[in-house]
Order: sequence, then structure tokens, then C-alpha cells
Amino acid sequence: MRIRFASFKLAAALAALLSLASTSALAETTYRLNLAETWGPNTPILGETTRHMAAMAEKMSGGRLQIRIDSSNKHKAPFGIFDMVKAGQYDMGHTASYYYKGKVPNTMYFTTVPFGMTTPEQYAWFYYGGGMELMEKVYAPHNLLSFPGGNTGNQMGGWFRKEINSIDDLQGLKMRTPGFAGEVMSEVGVAVTNIPPGELFTSLERGTIDALEWVGPALDLPMGFHRIAKYYYSGWQEPSAEVQFLINKRTWEGLPEDLQEILRVAMRTAAYDMYSQSTHLNSLAWEKMKDEYPDVTHKVFPPEVIDALRAATEKLLKQEAAKDPLTAEIVESQNSYLQQVRKWTNISDKAYLDSQSTVE
Repeated sequence: MRIRFASFKLAAALAALLSLASTSALAETTYRLNLAETWGPNTPILGETTRHMAAMAEKMSGGRLQIRIDSSNKHKAPFGIFDMVKAGQYDMGHTASYYYKGKVPNTMYFTTVPFGMTTPEQYAWFYYGGGMELMEKVYAPHNLLSFPGGNTGNQMGGWFRKEINSIDDLQGLKMRTPGFAGEVMSEVGVAVTNIPPGELFTSLERGTIDALEWVGPALDLPMGFHRIAKYYYSGWQEPSAEVQFLINKRTWEGLPEDLQEILRVAMRTAAYDMYSQSTHLNSLAWEKMKDEYPDVTHKVFPPEVIDALRAATEKLLKQEAAKDPLTAEIVESQNSYLQQVRKWTNISDKAYLDSQSTVE
């Protein structure tokens, strides 16, 4: 009995040592991931978000999680992020979900919907209103996970060479605008195209397009659009605009649980920081634009145009929801949550702003 007991204790001790060694080796393993982004090198705000995320993940993991970032000049496929991450060519991506509506139509609802939720409302929907679960349903069949990757806030309606005074002024207008807004613009007579960010200025300069929508002052000013198109319209199409982190599902499942959590926290923190940074830099850029480029005229689309765009949005959403049960589930979830949360927005933020003097 003593011999057996001693042998049992020895075996148990050996097993404990092997387990400890295995855990220690796992803890010391370095996981190196590759991320492809839609943006060009040194793109303000958007490109900074991926670098903030990677730096946080590396620091929080003690160097065990390292993420290399390839911009569009390296991989040459700014709108190919979905396919590259799905195939495992890259472990991660940073892009905008609505760029892939031609491939998977239900992706576009997770960036923004015209006349939809503001950024705080959309974040609440993602994390507390079922948005994350619906996004997982859309991306799971493609071996992908999608996480909110940063928000620009309410985007501007675009740069136009000519003033828009009626719905007739939109007929045949050649314009770059992506996502569901592009579908809406097509419905009211605009000739819509989607162009990679790096080609926007040249396309506007050469007259390939008559107007374009990019983001807001902080990202628009460095692009130089104000040098060509002088009418700068407030938006309707993207009351919030959430970009995304895509992750190959096999890559995710190959990470230890602690590194999954570190990566999740790094992405969520970087995403919210992008929203804060966008708000700050847009305010600075707008002041600079007003001071240095007084010939730029800020405009709001006339009621006739807004009414037509809203009617087209409602019509198309109903049509899309009728085609697919998952689309219907997403649209219903967003509409229901908007009805709930907007009541609070109206008596809080909106009431506060309405009570204040207008700041020009």
C-alpha cells in the first residue's frame, strides 16, 4: 500500500509539473497576427485606430499578442478585406461593413442606415439591444467575426459642384456614395458609384463624378475636395458610421481565452476613442475651413429633397426586408430600438441643444 501510495503521489506531482510547464509555455507563446485595412498609409483617424488597437493589445498582453498592419498600398485591395480575411490570407481586417453589400447585402446595416440611429444610440443597440448577436448571424457563415471598429459620428452629406435646390437637381448627377445611401440616391435618380478613398480627389477633379460624400471636415479637408466643389452639405445618410474589425474565426479560436479578451477590450476601446477623436478633430477642421476657405458654402438639403430621400429609404427597407428573413429581423430590431431610444434622446440631448443659442 505504501508503495502504491508513493507511486500515486509521484504520478500526481509529475502531472502537476507537466500541467504547469504546459501553462507556462502557453503563456510565453507569442501570437503574431496580420491585419489588412481599407485605408491608405497614415490615414488620419481611421488608420490611427488600428495602430492604437494593436499597441494596446501588445501592451496588455505583455508582448504575447502582436499585430502587423498592412495598408491598402501594400495589399492593393482596399475593398477586398472581407475576402482576404475570410480566406485566411489575413487574420484581421479594418474596413466598413457596407462596402460588401454586393457580396452579402445584410452587411450594410451594421455601418449605418439613412435617417437611423445616432452614434450613442447605435452603440447602445450593438451592446445592449441585440446588434452584436445579429451581426454574428450575418458573418458566421463566412468564417468571420465582426466587431465595432470605430465611429466617425454624423457624417456630412457631401461636396457638390452645384447647389441642390430641388429633387430635379439630383437627376443624372454622378456621385460617389456607398452603402444603403447609394441605393437611396439611385432610387431618386442619382448615378451612383463607389470609388476607393485614394481615387476620390482625382475623380472629382477630372469630372468623373460631380459630387461625393466622404466623412466630415477632419478627413475631408486633407483630401482637398474644397478646392473643386464649393457646396458642402450636412448629412442625412449616415447619422452614425461604424467601421469594423473583422477576424478570421479560426484565428480567433486559436487564441487563448485571455488573449481573446485582451483583443476584445483593445478593439472596443480603440473604437470608442475613434469616435472621441473624430468629434475633436472635426471641430478643429471646421474652424480652419471657415477661416481659410470662406468660399466654401455650408448648405442643408431643402425639405423637398429630404422628404424624397426619406420616402425612398422607407420603400427600399421594406423591399429588402420582404426578400430575406434575416434582413427583416435586422431591420425590425433597428427600427424597434430606434423607437425606444429616440424618446430618451429627444428629451435629453435634443432638448438641451434646442434650448441653447445657436453657435455658428
